[in-house]
Amino acid sequence: MDEEKKENKDQGYADRLLKTRSILISGEINKDQADSFTKQMLILDSESNEPIYVYINSPGGDVYSGFAIHDMIRYVTSPVYVIGEGLVASAAALIFLAANKDRRLGFPHSTYLIHQPLSQMKGVASDMAIQAEKMEALRKALDQLIADATGKSVDEVSKDTERDCWLTSKEALDYGILSRIITKKSEI
Repeated sequence: MDEEKKENKDQGYADRLLKTRSILISGEINKDQADSFTKQMLILDSESNEPIYVYINSPGGDVYSGFAIHDMIRYVTSPVYVIGEGLVASAAALIFLAANKDRRLGFPHSTYLIHQPLSQMKGVASDMAIQAEKMEALRKALDQLIADATGKSVDEVSKDTERDCWLTSKEALDYGILSRIITKKSEI
């Protein structure tokens, strides 16, 4: 019963956030979160062309769910602002980079992580070879996306994502991930 109360309470918060044209992405990025986000974005975009505010605090997760959210942010006609808070890592950073550069904002103590996709390959050798090819193609796509969004060269991004690349909000600003660091809503 306690779990059901928590879900109802969380849904109540989500409904109230939607009235402010705001969506929160927190926790692990997965298919359920991508599906929920897609529904919310489509509803908000159908209601008006007023800005939508996406707050992100996530350690990342499934890269394909991240791409689904990334593509939806680019798909809608309403301007979308992303605001980084806490941790914006891995697939969450992919989502963050979907917004136009001038609409990518972060709080002073937010932290960003970009890196190559993680793999949990298993199976027979021939299947693992196929998975390795797919992972390499995915890495190139992610590096290109980061380069396009930040103005860095693909070679520089590839070097930076070879290992975990942790960035403070100031470093993310210098890197081109953020356009501004904000402390008040009025600064949006």
